[in-house]
Amino acid sequence: MKHTISVLVENHAGVLSRITGLFSRRGFNIDSLAVGVTEDKTVSRMTIVVEGDAYTVEQLEKQLNKVVDVIKVRTIPQQDLISRELMLIKCTATGRTRSEILDIANIVDLTKTTMTLEICDLPDRLDLLEELLKAYNIQEVMRTGTIALQKGGATVSVK
Repeated sequence: MKHTISVLVENHAGVLSRITGLFSRRGFNIDSLAVGVTEDKTVSRMTIVVEGDAYTVEQLEKQLNKVVDVIKVRTIPQQDLISRELMLIKCTATGRTRSEILDIANIVDLTKTTMTLEICDLPDRLDLLEELLKAYNIQEVMRTGTIALQKGGATVSVK
Protein backbone atom coordinates (compact mmCIF):
# COMPACT_ATOMS: atom_id res chain seq x y z
CA MET A 1 0.00 0.00 0.00
CA LYS A 2 1.19 3.53 -0.78
CA HIS A 3 1.67 5.96 2.10
CA THR A 4 2.14 9.72 1.94
CA ILE A 5 4.48 11.18 4.54
CA SER A 6 4.64 14.92 5.16
CA VAL A 7 7.94 16.04 6.71
CA LEU A 8 8.76 19.55 7.88
CA VAL A 9 12.50 20.19 7.86
CA GLU A 10 14.86 23.08 8.46
CA ASN A 11 15.60 24.81 5.17
CA HIS A 12 19.37 24.08 5.16
CA ALA A 13 21.80 22.66 2.63
CA GLY A 14 22.21 18.89 2.86
CA VAL A 15 18.87 18.08 4.51
CA LEU A 16 17.45 16.42 1.39
CA SER A 17 20.57 14.29 1.09
CA ARG A 18 20.33 13.16 4.72
CA ILE A 19 16.65 12.23 4.35
CA THR A 20 17.07 10.30 1.09
CA GLY A 21 20.18 8.64 2.51
CA LEU A 22 18.12 7.38 5.43
CA PHE A 23 15.73 5.68 2.99
CA SER A 24 18.45 4.16 0.81
CA ARG A 25 20.47 2.85 3.78
CA ARG A 26 17.41 0.97 4.94
CA GLY A 27 16.59 -0.36 1.46
CA PHE A 28 13.37 1.63 0.97
CA ASN A 29 12.41 2.99 -2.41
CA ILE A 30 10.85 6.45 -2.65
CA ASP A 31 8.00 6.41 -5.19
CA SER A 32 7.67 10.20 -5.21
CA LEU A 33 9.49 13.09 -3.56
CA ALA A 34 8.60 16.78 -3.73
CA VAL A 35 10.22 19.53 -1.67
CA GLY A 36 9.45 23.22 -1.35
CA VAL A 37 9.55 26.07 1.13
CA THR A 38 6.52 26.68 3.33
CA GLU A 39 4.88 29.85 4.58
CA ASP A 40 7.98 30.13 6.82
CA LYS A 41 11.05 30.53 4.56
CA THR A 42 13.26 28.78 7.14
CA VAL A 43 11.15 25.59 6.86
CA SER A 44 10.68 23.26 3.88
CA ARG A 45 7.94 20.66 3.43
CA MET A 46 8.84 17.29 1.94
CA THR A 47 6.08 15.10 0.58
CA ILE A 48 7.33 11.54 0.32
CA VAL A 49 5.29 8.68 -1.15
CA VAL A 50 6.46 5.17 -0.24
CA GLU A 51 5.16 1.65 -0.66
CA GLY A 52 4.91 -0.50 2.45
CA ASP A 53 2.84 -1.82 5.30
CA ALA A 54 1.84 0.14 8.41
CA TYR A 55 4.75 -1.26 10.45
CA THR A 56 7.32 -0.21 7.83
CA VAL A 57 5.92 3.32 7.65
CA GLU A 58 5.90 3.57 11.44
CA GLN A 59 9.59 2.61 11.48
CA LEU A 60 10.35 5.19 8.79
CA GLU A 61 8.57 7.88 10.84
CA LYS A 62 10.67 6.96 13.89
CA GLN A 63 13.89 7.12 11.86
CA LEU A 64 12.91 10.45 10.28
CA ASN A 65 12.22 11.92 13.72
CA LYS A 66 15.82 11.13 14.70
CA VAL A 67 17.26 13.33 11.93
CA VAL A 68 18.43 16.60 13.52
CA ASP A 69 16.95 18.89 10.85
CA VAL A 70 13.49 17.26 10.98
CA ILE A 71 10.87 19.36 12.75
CA LYS A 72 7.73 17.26 12.32
CA VAL A 73 6.72 14.01 10.59
CA ARG A 74 3.19 12.86 9.84
CA THR A 75 1.79 10.13 7.62
CA ILE A 76 -1.40 11.48 6.11
CA PRO A 77 -4.21 8.90 6.04
CA GLN A 78 -5.46 8.19 2.51
CA GLN A 79 -8.99 9.34 3.34
CA ASP A 80 -7.65 12.71 4.61
CA LEU A 81 -5.33 13.34 1.68
CA ILE A 82 -5.51 16.10 -0.90
CA SER A 83 -2.78 15.39 -3.44
CA ARG A 84 -1.81 16.67 -6.85
CA GLU A 85 1.00 16.28 -9.31
CA LEU A 86 2.06 18.59 -12.11
CA MET A 87 3.03 17.22 -15.51
CA LEU A 88 4.54 19.01 -18.48
CA ILE A 89 4.26 16.99 -21.69
CA LYS A 90 5.46 17.89 -25.17
CA CYS A 91 3.73 16.32 -28.18
CA THR A 92 4.05 16.59 -31.91
CA ALA A 93 1.23 18.81 -33.16
CA THR A 94 0.12 19.47 -36.70
CA GLY A 95 -2.68 21.75 -37.84
CA ARG A 96 -4.96 18.72 -37.91
CA THR A 97 -4.21 17.55 -34.35
CA ARG A 98 -3.88 20.91 -32.56
CA SER A 99 -7.60 21.32 -31.89
CA GLU A 100 -7.86 17.79 -30.51
CA ILE A 101 -4.99 18.42 -28.10
CA LEU A 102 -6.37 21.86 -27.14
CA ASP A 103 -9.41 20.13 -25.65
CA ILE A 104 -7.20 18.12 -23.28
CA ALA A 105 -5.05 20.58 -21.31
CA ASN A 106 -3.52 24.06 -20.95
CA ILE A 107 -0.88 24.98 -23.50
CA VAL A 108 2.29 26.58 -22.11
CA ASP A 109 4.41 26.53 -25.28
CA LEU A 110 3.54 26.31 -28.95
CA THR A 111 5.70 25.96 -32.07
CA LYS A 112 4.87 24.98 -35.66
CA THR A 113 5.55 21.34 -34.86
CA THR A 114 5.04 20.90 -31.10
CA MET A 115 2.77 21.77 -28.20
CA THR A 116 3.78 21.64 -24.55
CA LEU A 117 0.89 21.03 -22.17
CA GLU A 118 0.54 21.65 -18.44
CA ILE A 119 -1.70 19.36 -16.44
CA CYS A 120 -2.25 19.35 -12.67
CA ASP A 121 -4.25 16.42 -11.34
CA LEU A 122 -4.17 13.17 -9.39
CA PRO A 123 -1.25 10.89 -10.33
CA ASP A 124 -3.59 8.17 -11.69
CA ARG A 125 -5.34 10.65 -13.96
CA LEU A 126 -1.97 11.93 -15.24
CA ASP A 127 -1.03 8.34 -16.09
CA LEU A 128 -4.27 8.01 -18.06
CA LEU A 129 -3.72 11.31 -19.87
CA GLU A 130 -0.17 10.36 -20.76
CA GLU A 131 -1.50 7.12 -22.23
CA LEU A 132 -4.06 9.04 -24.31
CA LEU A 133 -1.43 11.48 -25.58
CA LYS A 134 0.82 8.68 -26.88
CA ALA A 135 -1.22 8.90 -30.09
CA TYR A 136 0.27 12.41 -30.57
CA ASN A 137 3.91 11.27 -30.44
CA ILE A 138 5.10 12.35 -26.99
CA GLN A 139 8.57 13.89 -27.19
CA GLU A 140 9.21 14.74 -23.53
CA VAL A 141 7.52 14.30 -20.15
CA MET A 142 8.37 15.89 -16.79
CA ARG A 143 6.41 15.21 -13.61
CA THR A 144 6.87 16.93 -10.26
CA GLY A 145 6.00 14.12 -7.93
CA THR A 146 3.08 14.24 -5.53
CA ILE A 147 2.46 17.21 -3.28
CA ALA A 148 -0.11 16.80 -0.54
CA LEU A 149 -1.87 18.42 2.38
CA GLN A 150 -4.29 17.04 4.91
CA LYS A 151 -7.98 17.82 4.43
CA GLY A 152 -9.94 19.99 6.84
CA GLY A 153 -8.56 21.90 9.80
CA ALA A 154 -5.73 19.47 10.62
CA THR A 155 -2.29 20.78 9.70
CA VAL A 156 1.29 19.64 9.62
CA SER A 157 2.92 22.90 10.65
CA VAL A 158 5.52 24.29 13.00
CA LYS A 159 2.83 26.02 15.07
